Amino acid sequence: MRNVLLLSLALAIGSAQAEPPTDPVAAPTAPALSVEPSLLTRITEAGNQVGNGATALVMKSMSFLGVPYKRGGTQADTGFDCSGFVRAIYEQTAGLLLPRKASEQAAATEKINKKDLQPGDLVFFNTMRRAFSHVGIYVGNGKFIHAPKPGAEVRVEDMGIGYWAKRFDGARRVNVDESTLPDTR
Repeated sequence: MRNVLLLSLALAIGSAQAEPPTDPVAAPTAPALSVEPSLLTRITEAGNQVGNGATALVMKSMSFLGVPYKRGGTQADTGFDCSGFVRAIYEQTAGLLLPRKASEQAAATEKINKKDLQPGDLVFFNTMRRAFSHVGIYVGNGKFIHAPKPGAEVRVEDMGIGYWAKRFDGARRVNVDESTLPDTR
């Protein structure tokens, strides 16, 4: 079952569009992400290295691909903003109620090094000329899922593209008791 979920994740990542948010200093639209030949292998390896909790978080977040952005939004039926999306995923999957704002989520979670990122960790960006103004969920392979901007939808993007790389503000880990999470195997 886990391999089926991981295959679904790989296909979702491969079909996701990558378009940076619009702001005065935004980069031009990036090309669509494509599935690399070894992506499925790397996702499978990552899934085997991290716990069921991270897998459940990533799979739940992928179920919201295509949900529209809505400023202040916290629900799939009406739309999400970035922090509302992260909060909803953690509440629905782990039963944790994270703070509402991205900056508050950063303050309430454990700082980690970018090289230590694991699926389910939070990634923060400075998109409004202030620290921790945008947040997403790391899904592995240098990619994250988020609710990007008005007029867009929840999608997966590559943290390595210029727009996101220049604005990366840090990574955080939410301490989750994995014994309370659903088994995805």
